[in-house]
Amino acid sequence: MSNPHEPRLARVAAMVADPARSRMLAYLLSGEYASASELARAASVTPATASGHLARLQEARFVVCEPRGRHRYFRLADADVAHALEALAVVAERDEHDAAWTHPERARLRQARCCYGHLAGRLGVRLFTSLQGVGGLQTVGDGFVLTDAGRHWLGDLGLTPPEPSGRRRFAYPCLDWSERRDHLAGQLADQLFQHLVAKGWLRRGSGRAVDITPSGHTDLLPRLASAESALI
Repeated sequence: MSNPHEPRLARVAAMVADPARSRMLAYLLSGEYASASELARAASVTPATASGHLARLQEARFVVCEPRGRHRYFRLADADVAHALEALAVVAERDEHDAAWTHPERARLRQARCCYGHLAGRLGVRLFTSLQGVGGLQTVGDGFVLTDAGRHWLGDLGLTPPEPSGRRRFAYPCLDWSERRDHLAGQLADQLFQHLVAKGWLRRGSGRAVDITPSGHTDLLPRLASAESALI
């Protein structure tokens, strides 16, 4: 007999157990909207089959839909879903982690990628480590607030740090799929990623991939190295 007070893990497992649905969810980890036809191609299924899967994912509140004219676009329901999927990926590849990341496409994602609106991969971990290195984050509960040092360091990057909105978590650690260390998530991380793209230091690639531009190598990476050295 099931215990109603236990977490409903079977429902979650059923959603991600289907290969087509898992490919759709992985595609949406970029944080962007995607059409049903795009998700059908990503999952290698027919449009009709994709519609059935998307209906189930909506019912389970894994994805949300936004109608725009005659088209419908889908994204992950929220950051909790994204972080749960990343954590499941860590567990799923526990025994084959090193081998899984030797493929060229995987290696590119490992260097830098988008995780539901913020930066992940080695570069995301480095960014988080750099903020910690300059004493830029203060732990409050299960997240962080910026210190004066953090505001100053971000100001040197050209970013005026946002004020907490109250509608979502400001800054907190997120376990990184490839690095198995934390990167930074939350409102601050999202706006920092957008700022680095706007500066031309990072460039969005296809899917979740993020590339470091030549100016990023020149202007961003030395700043990270300098901040990281404070932790050594």
